[in-house]
Amino acid sequence: MSDILTRLALVLEERKQSDPETSYVARLYAKGQDAILKKIGEEATETVMAAKDGDPERITAEIADLWFHCLVLLAHQGLGPEQVLAELDRRFGLSGIAEKAARS
Repeated sequence: MSDILTRLALVLEERKQSDPETSYVARLYAKGQDAILKKIGEEATETVMAAKDGDPERITAEIADLWFHCLVLLAHQGLGPEQVLAELDRRFGLSGIAEKAARS
C-alpha cells in the first residue's frame, strides 16, 4: 500500500523542477508554504463536511485530496511519507493515551 505513497512522493519531487504554468504542484510550490497550508485547511474542512454528510465515496475522495496536499507539504519541507510511516510504525501498539502523555 505504501508503494503508491513512494511513487507519488517521487513525482512531487520532480514537480519542484516543473513550470508553474503547466503544473498544479509546481504552482503550489512557487506560491510557498502558506498556499500549501491553506489547501490543507480547505481539504480538511471538505473532509469534515463529507463525513458529516455520510457519503463514503465523497469521504474517500476528500481524504485523498487531503493526503495529497499533506504529501505536497512534506515534499516542500524536504520530507517524505517514509518519515510519517516510520512514526506511525513507532506508535503502533502503543496506547493512544500513553503516547500522547509521553509527548508532554
